[in-house]
Amino acid sequence: MNTKANRRVAIWLLSGCFLIFVMVVVGGITRLTGSGLSITEWNVIMGTIPPTDEAEWQELFDKYQQIPQYELVNPHFELHDFKKIFWWEYIHRLIGRLLGIVFIIPFVWFLVTRQIDKVMIRKSLFLFALGGLQGFLGWYMVSSGLTERTSVSHIRLAIHLSAAFITFAFTFWYALDMLDPGRNRSKSKAGLGSLKIIFILLFVQIVYGAFVAGMHAGKMYNTFPLMNGHLIPPGMGFLEPWIRNLFDNAVTVQFIHRGTAIMLFILICRYWWKFRTNQNGKLADFFLASVVFQFLLGVFTLLSKAEITLASLHQIGAFLIFSLNLYLIHTSYLREHSRSEAVTLAN
Repeated sequence: MNTKANRRVAIWLLSGCFLIFVMVVVGGITRLTGSGLSITEWNVIMGTIPPTDEAEWQELFDKYQQIPQYELVNPHFELHDFKKIFWWEYIHRLIGRLLGIVFIIPFVWFLVTRQIDKVMIRKSLFLFALGGLQGFLGWYMVSSGLTERTSVSHIRLAIHLSAAFITFAFTFWYALDMLDPGRNRSKSKAGLGSLKIIFILLFVQIVYGAFVAGMHAGKMYNTFPLMNGHLIPPGMGFLEPWIRNLFDNAVTVQFIHRGTAIMLFILICRYWWKFRTNQNGKLADFFLASVVFQFLLGVFTLLSKAEITLASLHQIGAFLIFSLNLYLIHTSYLREHSRSEAVTLAN
């Protein structure tokens, strides 16, 4: 693959990253507005077209009226109320379809014009499989709220969100490879271990953020730094078996989310202090600034009882830190191939 082809493929992959980011943000707003169950069917083709007349709107509203969320939470809804929540879920699904088109059409073009090699073809098919899995997981999540629950399962929400971040991570990594191809990577000791620990902890934090959102745990214990005057709040271990408290107890989930945020803040500050003067010093500065901003957003979101704007910004902040963490890991590999080429030219 030549440099121009690499750049085109990288732009294609980065456009996919952007759409995944937008889809996650819109998905967060969909959840915050209680819109996620407004469309009760998974229709990939016909679902692309929104209602065009009052009869079609009424048909969709009739289907919504048959699920527990309407009966137990929104029995006061009229058709105009339903339209307000419909559009967020519709836009969320439409972005998913757009993402599929943005992936498939350029992929076919790159394939026909032979601008991608066998390795990139395999990677592309892997991304396509991740995208298909993500679509299935989205419906798997929605279906959990159509029969017995008034909202989706927080476990399925966490799985769906985690899959989105995983898909983003692979897509972003492959794009970075295309922008800097031909490297035989050997691990550098310049903070790579710290960055990997931060990455693992950050992923755990994202999962617990989904738990907090799905259980509405951000609307309780809305004080900081203590939880209503408690360092360790009561009610953290009442479920049996005890392990259920780690993912089914809203008090424990919020406590873990707070604790993980503090650990991440400390670890990233430590990383910045150690590597602020190396070749990635400016990135380390940005990494530190992003975690400070994200930490403050988390506090204000908690104090506001998960106000929509703050909660959405908090999710955007998570994406920013996640992307920076990945980029720093990617750049923390020595470019042995490039260095060997330089030695050859010098001789």
